[in-house]
Amino acid sequence: MGKFIVTIDTEGDDIWNGPREITTRNALYLPRFQELCERFDLKPTYLVNYEMAVSPAFVEFGRDVLARGQGEIGMHLHAWNSPPITALTADDIRYKPFLIEYPVEALRAKVDFMTKLLQDVFSSPITSHRAGRWAMNEQYARTLIEYGYLTDCSVTPYVDWRGTLGNPVASGGSDYRNFPTEPYFIDPDDIGRPGNSSLLEVPMTVSKRCNPAFRSVAQALLSRCGVPRNVLSRMLRNQWLRPNGFNGAAMVAQVEEAAAAGACHVEFMLHSSEFMPAGSPTFPDAGSVERLYDDLEALFERGSALFGGATLAEFRHAFEPAPRVAVQAETVRAGGNVVIDGLRS
Repeated sequence: MGKFIVTIDTEGDDIWNGPREITTRNALYLPRFQELCERFDLKPTYLVNYEMAVSPAFVEFGRDVLARGQGEIGMHLHAWNSPPITALTADDIRYKPFLIEYPVEALRAKVDFMTKLLQDVFSSPITSHRAGRWAMNEQYARTLIEYGYLTDCSVTPYVDWRGTLGNPVASGGSDYRNFPTEPYFIDPDDIGRPGNSSLLEVPMTVSKRCNPAFRSVAQALLSRCGVPRNVLSRMLRNQWLRPNGFNGAAMVAQVEEAAAAGACHVEFMLHSSEFMPAGSPTFPDAGSVERLYDDLEALFERGSALFGGATLAEFRHAFEPAPRVAVQAETVRAGGNVVIDGLRS
């Protein structure tokens, strides 16, 4: 049975609006979500950034989750406010630069600080990670490997983040359009292909919403004034396993399709602040949060029936890639082809 992996980017309140003073009131809203997960035997992985790692309310909550074996603490790093602070732009809070845009020494120092802080605060190994703003590159991957990380979940298949800027004079985020959709051990020299490292990439569950052959046609139609742009835009949009207040049924269908296809995992994500009214632009009031929980109830009920629950660390521990074909010393000639371990050359 495949695994249903719940990941929560655990960060301050309404980071989207770039607050100059970051608050962490959303930590008080997490017990309700945790209770829902436990009811369906799901174990969240809380990917924690700096302000939440020093939030007394979240620290108490996280320690309890770990003590009861009902979840995992991993690392999530917002480079612009994670110590040691190194200014990269004229206003880092406004621009929110990606960690991959910093000099290598600053990147390593930030990973070092956050890893040790989380290990000390939670008295637990920290082996799972998601990059802030989904931005990953080879240097970042090598640094994670150096610090003992075993799982990353920064890859968003089919998504090109280059149009999303951090440093306004740089080239934007990562381009994941041609990355694998299934878990793979990263090649540190090319994070878009499988390799032999110890770092398992567990990509976010993102699905295509229309046939690739239709996409080019739809893109052309989208540029014409007479075509219903809202309809075509929705058809071309990638479907994430991530609530937006309007996609409850679509998420259930996405999980069912993944199970029918024999997927070894589906990966759900949300931000911790989205469980709090006015903690995000997506769920701005109590009513929208209640509708979110209605969607989660249906998704988790169906998802837990089709997949087993697992943290990222548990998934990594149990993951076994497809066996590699070993080249034997002796080969057998058959029909003019060379047969090696049952495969024809």
